[in-house]
Amino acid sequence: MKTDVAIIGGGPCGLAAAYGVASTGAECVILERDSKLGGILNQCIHNGFGLHKFNEELTGPEYAHRWIDMISGKPLISTHLGCFVDSITKTQSGFVVEALCGEDLLEVECKAVILAQGCRERPAGAIMLCGSRPSGIYTAGCAQKLINIDGKDVGKRVAILGSGDIGLIMARRLTCEGAKVVGVYEIMPASGGLARNITQCLNDFEIPLHLSTTVTRTVGKDRLEGIFVAPVNERLQPIRELEKFVECDTLLLSVGLQPENEVVSGLGLEWCTATNSYTVDEYFMTNVQGLFLAGNVLHVNDLVDNVSREGEAAGNAAGRFALGKLPIDAPKLKVEFDEHIKYTAPKYIHDTGEGVVQISFRVNKNYKRVIIKAISGGVEISRKPCPAVTAGEMQTIPVDKSKIVDGKLYFEIEVIK
Repeated sequence: MKTDVAIIGGGPCGLAAAYGVASTGAECVILERDSKLGGILNQCIHNGFGLHKFNEELTGPEYAHRWIDMISGKPLISTHLGCFVDSITKTQSGFVVEALCGEDLLEVECKAVILAQGCRERPAGAIMLCGSRPSGIYTAGCAQKLINIDGKDVGKRVAILGSGDIGLIMARRLTCEGAKVVGVYEIMPASGGLARNITQCLNDFEIPLHLSTTVTRTVGKDRLEGIFVAPVNERLQPIRELEKFVECDTLLLSVGLQPENEVVSGLGLEWCTATNSYTVDEYFMTNVQGLFLAGNVLHVNDLVDNVSREGEAAGNAAGRFALGKLPIDAPKLKVEFDEHIKYTAPKYIHDTGEGVVQISFRVNKNYKRVIIKAISGGVEISRKPCPAVTAGEMQTIPVDKSKIVDGKLYFEIEVIK
């Protein structure tokens, strides 16, 4: 089949991207490997979604269906479910996407591709967790699906390694299901989750959070019997003499997410080590023209509303690119930043002299009382005071491109003593 834009993934980013493409008058197709649209949202039955986009608090399935309703019936949008994208090839006229749909091979010829397939969890092997491998060790997302979708009981006495948002949410969910959560163990000196989740999921249920502490090994033959935990030193190495045993029958891992971007690894994209993904410009386009990334496949977001915002913006840009209306001939400048910032998205901006760009970034550790500044030509062109910033929360600051001079843009964080 032929279309203007192929969208890989039908979760919150892919749905918003399809809406953005259709708004330009271009055609698109969503290729989703699951049997229904919505992605990870279908198993996120807790509320907290949609506060920024729809100005109301929704559950994950409710938020997904808002977007599904918004694209339903649009003749410019088609959907293929149960499709696993096997390859993306760059051609002279655009791209060829090959996907396995059951026993059939679907070949899509398009002018632009949007990667919107999100990210996956890091399993026990990725963190070199020592000990035996009995049943009862799950990633937090796997446990979430087993409970919320399949109606299964994962355990009665649960420990959680890592304090990412999904781990915090599952601590509350398991408590509500009658399980005893013995503790959340975080190797870093501060939690990687949102402050509201620490309050609502741990503090409100009196679940202990152990910072600068990690699981050193697991114990059990057929079923997990317990774990050994130990505090860590400033180099994040366990202090073995302080190791102690914690009895539990279940261990959930909430130890980070990896963008699902391997399908384009052979196309020569520019890599960003800080995000484990690729760099983009303000249109969410990579250094390969016509290939766009947005949402968690670009960088792991903490709010689904931000994922949808990026997806819609990428869809609008991809649609305009396919129609030959995207202004990409202007020179590009590289966004620079100081030692407090890990990365920025976008990394490059077209110096067109018009429009406002939202710059997203994460800091390298927690800070109290800071001022985020955007500087061009030695002049401050944007600022954002913050009472606190944390490494786990995405920060954004708008930049007016008409104020950029000499093709330079620099971000710095002033920490107020």
